[in-house]
Amino acid sequence: MSLLRTRQHPVKLGPGTKTGVRTQFGALVWRWRKDKLQVLLIKSRRRKRWIIPKGWPMDGQTPVQAAATEAWEEAGIKGRPAPICIGLYSYLKYPRDGDLPMPCVVAVFPLKARWVFDEYPEAAERKRKWVSAKKASNMVDEPELAQIIRHFDPRAYRL
Repeated sequence: MSLLRTRQHPVKLGPGTKTGVRTQFGALVWRWRKDKLQVLLIKSRRRKRWIIPKGWPMDGQTPVQAAATEAWEEAGIKGRPAPICIGLYSYLKYPRDGDLPMPCVVAVFPLKARWVFDEYPEAAERKRKWVSAKKASNMVDEPELAQIIRHFDPRAYRL
């Protein structure tokens, strides 16, 4: 399998708009335990669904850097992110103010966990859980994300 590795450039954010499809960057956090692949899921803050760490573009950061920042803030993970988008998935984000839901597309980047911290910015707000890829794919609500997780094999990407 041949993969094209392109150089990512930092995002420059201009005047924002809240209409149309929004882009987010997510981290598929993974590790090996007893020769078995595990992925990390976290609970969303309001709806308490199992998700991956993800968030909005960050000024001056590349997409993969933004995904790694979210892994730290939301899950307390630091590690080695790969600058390869392994898939895209969509979902509806429901604003707190009860406004109309916003359609979002998330670009997913794999991140190999090296350090797991007990104290991190959103530790009091979220639960996290290491599970097999098969189990994780059954725990998430978004079918496209389930497919990304189910078919993820870090060996295929030489990660």
